[in-house]
Amino acid sequence: MSDEKLQKVLARAGLGSRREMERAIADGRLTVNGKQASLGDRVTDDARVALDGRPIQLTSADSVRGRVLIYNKPDNEICSRKDPEGRRSVFESLPKTRGERWISVGRLDYSTSGLLLFTSDGELANKLMHPSSTIEREYLCRVMGKATEDQMQCLIDGIMLDDGVAKFTDIVDGGGEGINRWYYVVIMEGRNREVRRLWESQGLQVNRLKRVRYGKVFLPPKLKAGQWMELPPDEVIKVYEMAGLTAPAKAEIKAASKTEPKSRGKPQGKPKNVSRGRPEAKPQGRSGARPQGRAASKSARTPPTRKGR
Repeated sequence: MSDEKLQKVLARAGLGSRREMERAIADGRLTVNGKQASLGDRVTDDARVALDGRPIQLTSADSVRGRVLIYNKPDNEICSRKDPEGRRSVFESLPKTRGERWISVGRLDYSTSGLLLFTSDGELANKLMHPSSTIEREYLCRVMGKATEDQMQCLIDGIMLDDGVAKFTDIVDGGGEGINRWYYVVIMEGRNREVRRLWESQGLQVNRLKRVRYGKVFLPPKLKAGQWMELPPDEVIKVYEMAGLTAPAKAEIKAASKTEPKSRGKPQGKPKNVSRGRPEAKPQGRSGARPQGRAASKSARTPPTRKGR
């Protein structure tokens, strides 16, 4: 039975990046077989590892299948596994697994809908989430009021929020009627309520928010709210490449389930029709090319680029 560095095993279990796990070891938060862990420790699959006194289920490198799911989150589910208020969790809608668990690639607020990625590989999840990977997240926003050119320029240049400078790398005007206006925005990180807070910094309120793209993975139009779809092996390999990782050998084996949309149980409450009132024509804003939300297998679309900036 081979051994591996402790921080690598912990990252694969989805507890954080290798660097974060090194800090946790240095801070004395880890024990191995009842003894204080230290940097440089190597462990086998049968080691008893605990973080802050909580036992950790280890996963061997050979057992990592590198599965990736796309889930269309309704706007009435939380991204935590459990909720003291009893609200439905996104994990309740995912397929059951054996010998592995689903790890969320980032989160969406309770009132935000759209694309969520899940994987069985903790290291992949951490790489996809980490700011150093510079992976784009694209959102469709319905904003109360029309943003001026100056306001959009401020959002592109950057705004100082409570937790640091934030900005959109692109904004596309999607049109709209009445007091509501649609915009597609691109952001490079996933701080808490960042998209909403950026708009609020300009005195504009977001009343509908949906993520439509994560890097090269698009929300498939046929995937209804509350449904999931497992990516086929060739697309899983592309996700690993997007994160700068090499896909495990088992990712090349036929996926465990078909790539047709599926759902496990009906979400509580009837999801709102996200498409209601959406712009149907291509936006005439900066890029003039509205993101189409194609399936991940057709992910060659060039992200919107700003003109005249």
